Amino acid sequence: MSQQFHKQTQLIAGPAGDLETILEVPENAFGLVVVCHPHPLHEGTMTNKVVHTLARAWVSIGCAAVRFNFRGVGNSVGDYDAGEGETQDALAVIRWARDQQPAGPLFLAGFSFGGMIAYRAAQQIPPAALVTVAPAVDRLSAAGEQPQCPWLLIHGDADELVPIEGVMAWLNALEPGPELAVIVDAEHFFHGRLIELRGLVADFAAPFCLNS
Repeated sequence: MSQQFHKQTQLIAGPAGDLETILEVPENAFGLVVVCHPHPLHEGTMTNKVVHTLARAWVSIGCAAVRFNFRGVGNSVGDYDAGEGETQDALAVIRWARDQQPAGPLFLAGFSFGGMIAYRAAQQIPPAALVTVAPAVDRLSAAGEQPQCPWLLIHGDADELVPIEGVMAWLNALEPGPELAVIVDAEHFFHGRLIELRGLVADFAAPFCLNS
């Protein structure tokens, strides 16, 4: 059975001006995820189908979900800032979202460029758990120590934009590194594999809600 939820779109204050957000809150919500979208200069937005799938994975287990447009995307104010300003955008949204949904665990998630932003944000505001999908390690630096929280990384072994070989080289340098889920024959946008992706995320996140 699908989870019933209330959906609200609004502008919130960000570091460079207003940020456009979508907040989805299921009945009796417990917990919260903030989801970061793909590269702003390559048509990445909060309505991307993978970002939408990530948000709905958490809604399906009873968590509120926030998606947002980085500065310069949609109705969000500002200009692209090579990941630095976008990280600050994410931190601002996380703080705002926590005020909206204070009960339960905080999760961070992101796809592609957004996966690396979520990774960076988790270094500053530690979540209960982190999910990165096809993180664009070749486009955005992952400086600093890895977040000290449970972490799931999902990648397709046929990813044509972020080759899995580069991601594996990055992971092999980390200690202890994430839990890794490789979806065989999936490409970057997970065409035809979104249900599988959603299931992996929901299965990973659900125990953190049950144990809170």
